[in-house]
Amino acid sequence: MHYVNARGILTANGGRHGMNIYRGCSHGCIYCDSRSRCYQFTHPFEDIEVKQNAAELLENTLKSKRKKCMIGTGAMSDPYMHIEKDLCLTRKCLEIIRQYEFGVAIQTKSDLILRDIDLLDEINRSAKSVVQVTLTTYDDDLCGILEPNVCNTKRRIEVLEEMQKRNIPTIVWITPILPFINDTEENITSILNECVRVGVKGIIDFGMGLTLREGDREYYYAALDKHFPGMKARYIKSYGNAYELPSPNARALTAIFQKICNENGIMSTPEECFRFMNELPDKYEQMSIFDL
Repeated sequence: MHYVNARGILTANGGRHGMNIYRGCSHGCIYCDSRSRCYQFTHPFEDIEVKQNAAELLENTLKSKRKKCMIGTGAMSDPYMHIEKDLCLTRKCLEIIRQYEFGVAIQTKSDLILRDIDLLDEINRSAKSVVQVTLTTYDDDLCGILEPNVCNTKRRIEVLEEMQKRNIPTIVWITPILPFINDTEENITSILNECVRVGVKGIIDFGMGLTLREGDREYYYAALDKHFPGMKARYIKSYGNAYELPSPNARALTAIFQKICNENGIMSTPEECFRFMNELPDKYEQMSIFDL
């Protein structure tokens, strides 16, 4: 890893506010889109860039911000990768979010988030916390191949259960679904049934498939060669150099997904989920009027 002093920490896009404390990741997920060259990494992906002044930048921003809002993190780089255990930058930022009574929507694959459940609980009481967890495969052996350096699916489900005990709302990303690998009815149904059991608020699906771009594609194909001999050739034959790679089973899997979500009152469109994660309760919006 290496340290930098960032010039800014909070970005605004379409009314959403997000931050990345780290750049790069150590989880080693074979399909990671953040490896794509379009994101213009100037260092190896595993040489994690640490924004060592992230907490100071965040505090300077929030204390001068008149209107409360939700702050998202984890879309590009997991805020709970291995170095966070010692650096505690994510925890420091959560402490600032709590201090200034903003909300947070945090995305991770790591059970390290349980270390901060006290802060997430407090933020959820004063504003709003939303915890997002990615679940791609119910098979823990397969999980160890697809997402080798992070806790398995069963442990992530336990994270969701612990959040539910604190009444912290959760969103599950059931993506990506890899053609010919985890795109089975058994896998999707098993994950969805667990989502129902632990009371998730919403599930995000982007079409039961995978996207590949330059940089990401090469890393993914190398992993296929290593773990699934012959699979790369099958991909090239089926999809060529396409960006979007829908599962051949996408229609059937989507029908299962929608049926289970509808029957159990679970938000099932990205638009619904993102709207929920971006909105603060009315009382906090009303309180912010007096700060103007």
